[in-house]
Amino acid sequence: MKKSASTQSVQDYLKHIYELTEKGSPASTNDLARELDIKPASVTGMIQKLAAEKPTLVEYQKHQGVTLTPTGKRAALEVIRHHRLLETWLVQTLGYSWDEVHEEAERLEHVISEDFERRIAAALGNPTRDPHGELIPTADLKMPVDDTTPLSSLRPSQSATIQRVAAADPNLLRHLDSLGLTPGIQIEVTEYSAFDNNLTVKVGRKINVLGLNITTKIFVELIS
Repeated sequence: MKKSASTQSVQDYLKHIYELTEKGSPASTNDLARELDIKPASVTGMIQKLAAEKPTLVEYQKHQGVTLTPTGKRAALEVIRHHRLLETWLVQTLGYSWDEVHEEAERLEHVISEDFERRIAAALGNPTRDPHGELIPTADLKMPVDDTTPLSSLRPSQSATIQRVAAADPNLLRHLDSLGLTPGIQIEVTEYSAFDNNLTVKVGRKINVLGLNITTKIFVELIS
């Protein structure tokens, strides 16, 4: 059954709160407003509404930000699982490229049934990562441990394998594709500029100089 617009809005809030609080700090109203492209006053009103829900979905204190309750976290992980499975399905089954799937998955994530989710997962072989390398929450709504390292923290002579790209911007994804910076690719850092934090990265025979706008969005597993 198709979810109502209000339910979709709640799911969007929970998903963004989860993403903003992954590292343990509460999400601010301004952060949420920026992520959702909504005025801060509207965000505050919705957060107060969510905090009054039964069961309670969020915990909110004025000027201290918002966090998810266990119930809110499970609801957020459910929609994130839908989204990432859908992205994987669109790429593997329908031939979409990784820069085309985000908006499609955004629309579909709210409307698929749990049975449809299970069938997609089974048909895909129960994948653990989506096309961008992002971890897919398990069927029992647990997020696997992410032990990746941001590329920005690497220094010369270190080598690594790209595991995930934390970006949805199609233009950025196409740019990374053109540079060969996609999940599964091995890279080597050859130079570091302390002045601007740029990294010179070798990908096969290609040499790329990358700034923080890119290196903070690529996460890697070091090769020992």
